[in-house]
Amino acid sequence: MNKNQVKGALKDIAGKVQEKAGKLVGSKEQQVKGLSKQISGKAEKKLGDAKEVIKDAKKTIKKGSKK
Repeated sequence: MNKNQVKGALKDIAGKVQEKAGKLVGSKEQQVKGLSKQISGKAEKKLGDAKEVIKDAKKTIKKGSKK
């Protein structure tokens, strides 16, 4: 797991908490901010996922070129 995946997952969780808190207190603004944070977190996690795929592909290519 890389730092983008971790930061993204944490942002997503924080956004869910913020959205729920907004619902509890009746604040549409906090709900929207929470949803926004979730979207940002999911995007960052996807970036981290893509970086991992690229890293794994590079390792596979290096192994193949050594033969």
